[in-house]
Amino acid sequence: MNTENGLPQFAVCIVEEQTQLPLADLCRACAVPAEQIVELVDFGVLEPRGREPAHWIFVGASLYRARMALRLQRDLDIDPSGVALALELLDEIASLKTRLRVMGGE
Repeated sequence: MNTENGLPQFAVCIVEEQTQLPLADLCRACAVPAEQIVELVDFGVLEPRGREPAHWIFVGASLYRARMALRLQRDLDIDPSGVALALELLDEIASLKTRLRVMGGE
C-alpha cells in the first residue's frame, strides 16, 4: 500500500517475547488457516506449549518465525521439511554471528 506521496506504507506488528498467543490468534496474525500452523508444528518449525492444538500457546517470537516460514513456502515454494531445514540453518548462522561478535571478530 502506498501513501499520498507514493512512498510505501508498511504494517508493523511489535510483539514482545513474553506475549502469549493461542493458536487462533497466531492464525489470525499470519492470515492462514490452523492447518498450516499445525503443519509447521508437526515439522518442528514452531514449538508451542500444550499437548493439543486447542490448548497450544505460542510465545511472541513464534509470530516472526511463523511468518518467515510461511513466506519461504509461498515465495520459494519450499515444502515444510525444507522450511524447517532453512530456518535451522538461519538460526545457526545467527548463532555463529553472535559468537563471532562476542569474540571481537566482527
